[in-house]
Amino acid sequence: MPDVTLIMLVLVVIAALAFDYINGFHDTANAIATCVSTRALTVKTAIFMAAILNFAGAMVSTKVAATIGKGIVDKDHVTQMVVLAGILGAIIWDIITWYYGLPSSSSHAIIGGLIGAVMAHSGAAALHWAGLKKIVLALLISPVIGTIIGFIFMVIIYWAFRRKSPSGLNKGFKRLQIVSAAFMAFSHGTADAQKSMGVITMALLSYGLIPTFDVPTWVKVACAVSMGIGTAAGGWRIIKTVGHDFVKLQPVHGFCVETASAGVILGAASIGMPVSTTHVITSTILGVGLSKRLSAVNWTVAQRILVAWVLTIPASAIVAFASYLLLSPFLGK
Repeated sequence: MPDVTLIMLVLVVIAALAFDYINGFHDTANAIATCVSTRALTVKTAIFMAAILNFAGAMVSTKVAATIGKGIVDKDHVTQMVVLAGILGAIIWDIITWYYGLPSSSSHAIIGGLIGAVMAHSGAAALHWAGLKKIVLALLISPVIGTIIGFIFMVIIYWAFRRKSPSGLNKGFKRLQIVSAAFMAFSHGTADAQKSMGVITMALLSYGLIPTFDVPTWVKVACAVSMGIGTAAGGWRIIKTVGHDFVKLQPVHGFCVETASAGVILGAASIGMPVSTTHVITSTILGVGLSKRLSAVNWTVAQRILVAWVLTIPASAIVAFASYLLLSPFLGK
């Protein structure tokens, strides 16, 4: 008789790596939309750079992975089916929002998916409400911080270079934007690949392959590679929404957006907070746009993005809940 639990573990690992791949092409826009829209880099060059630096960033830390793996649910209520259903909820929602070109949060999606799957398996009592409160608070506050920092950073640069002609200013910042885009791509890898690391390590712990929650090296490498390949595949629909439709950006704006966003993301990752890179960079673009004038922001696109943000956790939770109910009779609980 085959070991059904082992088969489930393999399915979980495959699904988690698939989520990382989807996260890579879904969130390519986070790293490169601004430098592509300002023509600081060609699309191919930007994607190649982002793929490499996403991989490098993913290998740096596991603090966010620990938060995802230990801070959401009680480990005694985690089964392979719970983890698999949670990942499926996140994957399906990511694909839906990618199809419609909406920069929703993969971080929110995986958190919502785990919540929905655990509730289907054990009910709300199995959730770590203190940990969830901390995570959700970080996810809600980070866009506000991104907007404020983007606005202030842009105002400071406007003031510091007020005697420069717009053409001269943008020429200089076009070169600097390559550095800031690289910084953003690295920070994206640091933050986002760790979600799947946390999920896979949670599954390994549940199976008994590891004694404590400690991310194995092979998990870090596998997640980093999957995200790098996904990034290389590109996310053209969301790049268009973020880089062109939301706010019209010049190189100086792109530099501010990428530098401010990367600072917020790396700061959060250093203390293990799983902020949404999508929300941070989109809100930073909003802050930069507001520093110009209210009309610089496409408020119709902003409304669509906000709707996707609000729906992501409950929608992915519902999909994961339904996935658990549909699959558990065949694959076990």
